[in-house]
Amino acid sequence: MVIAFIGWWFFGKHDVAKVDAKVNDDRQIVDVEVKGGYSPEVVVLKKGIPATLNFTRKDSSSCLDRVVFSDFGINQALPQNQKQAINVDTSNAGEFQWACGMDMFHGKLVIK
Repeated sequence: MVIAFIGWWFFGKHDVAKVDAKVNDDRQIVDVEVKGGYSPEVVVLKKGIPATLNFTRKDSSSCLDRVVFSDFGINQALPQNQKQAINVDTSNAGEFQWACGMDMFHGKLVIK
């Protein structure tokens, strides 16, 4: 049973939660829940419109107590059960990864 789970976890196809940001008052805001990973795992933003990702860590694991956007030079602590706003530079289109402090859980930011 354990081997089957490990095989599914590493090699199985997983559904990925994805959200396209909505623009309100000339700003894009997306809420990301941190609980055993990130939900949504993929965030799509519009290029050139200021954006804020609100991370709320509900997981007590120390692995998820930071979020790192290496492309943007962001390494932010995520206090448990508190919303942590992270402003993202949307001036360049592309795909950018984010990860937990231990680089075990990942998300993707798509700017287009």
